[in-house]
Amino acid sequence: MRLVLYQPDIPQNTGTLLRLAACLAVPVDLIEPCGFVLSDRRLRRAGMDYLEGVDLTRHDSWHRYLVTAPAGRLVLLTTRACTRYTGFAFAPSDRLMVGRESGGVPEAVHDAADVRLVIPMAPGARTLNVACAAAMVLGEALRQLNSTPP
Repeated sequence: MRLVLYQPDIPQNTGTLLRLAACLAVPVDLIEPCGFVLSDRRLRRAGMDYLEGVDLTRHDSWHRYLVTAPAGRLVLLTTRACTRYTGFAFAPSDRLMVGRESGGVPEAVHDAADVRLVIPMAPGARTLNVACAAAMVLGEALRQLNSTPP
């Protein structure tokens, strides 16, 4: 299981996601460009001292990621999906992707996903915070796979 961040643009969310990954021992792929400098103090504040423990691989573009990505299904969290994350069977090699906070992922990335999952929300709600969404789905995936840290 890996967490994939597609061109994140809010440093606090990225710091939170990196901290989550460090705490759960989940490797992270970060597809650039980011909407901030990775040394941003807001990212460091949210990630705290956990950032040193993250298994982080940076990719300078979507194309580069496609060339170097590890094997496994690309599982995209999107509001444009029909399959609920709670009804999906995760695999250990899945790569769970979240898009940019400001706009998700472009159509080409959306189309490249092997699976698209949605988090059901109350009527009128548009989206969850990307860090909250990733935490919910990653937690469910690790629970299914019995892969939570001891």
